[in-house]
Amino acid sequence: MNALREILALLRLYSQQFKTTFASMVQYRISLFIWMISQILEPLVYLIVWSTVSNSSGGSVGGYTARGFAAYYLVLMLVNQFTYTWIMWEYEYRVRQGLLSFALLKPVHPIHSDISDNLSSKIITLPILMFVAAGLALIFKPTAAFNWWAGLVFIPALILAFLVRFLIEWTLALAAFWTTRVNAINQVYFILMLFLAGQIAPLTLFPNWLQIVADILPFRWMLGFPVELLLGRLSHAQALLGLAAQFAWVIISLVLIRVIWRAGVRVYSAVGA
Repeated sequence: MNALREILALLRLYSQQFKTTFASMVQYRISLFIWMISQILEPLVYLIVWSTVSNSSGGSVGGYTARGFAAYYLVLMLVNQFTYTWIMWEYEYRVRQGLLSFALLKPVHPIHSDISDNLSSKIITLPILMFVAAGLALIFKPTAAFNWWAGLVFIPALILAFLVRFLIEWTLALAAFWTTRVNAINQVYFILMLFLAGQIAPLTLFPNWLQIVADILPFRWMLGFPVELLLGRLSHAQALLGLAAQFAWVIISLVLIRVIWRAGVRVYSAVGA
């Protein structure tokens, strides 16, 4: 019964948090629109580049035709929109300006507010992005080997991808407790993600050793795995191993957040404006 009451209390908390953050996100819809443009342009550039390479290489590169690349990057664009977070840029500002002090006075963990912010932004921008993706699909005519079981497994894979990415980035954001200049950490992280998550190109186009590294680190499970899964490029065994890897990284991230958060709060002091 205690566990049920805690779950119901958490649901009520999220309901109230969501109403507040949704209203805030509506006020900043221009900023969200600008952010969304970058979410569209990056995969669109890669799509055009790899489609051109495919057409000039006999119609296929690494098992991807021009239409195959179109399917990959259009799905990637939607998955990236569902999983992205800006928390790594936000935390430095919170610590440097002393804003985190107010969050620490609240009776709930600050991570719940960040989750509400993130989900609110997705609800506002995702319909527009899907409309853009539909228009791009008419232009580039993507093709893929979709199958029913991959579509079903894709749903939990997408949710786990969001959790892995959010929790990993929230953990890395806590570096702001020890240094108020975290840009170098952020840049290294996003460069690694560019290659190891399958953003710049499908991972199957990279050397075997790099694919192994991608399997070990969390980046592929944040982005590339659900994309490959929905496009029908994974076997049943690969899909199950991928879900297991995602679940493992969720557990690892939760443990890291618990440990680093406690250590960080002990050393925290607001810098101020």
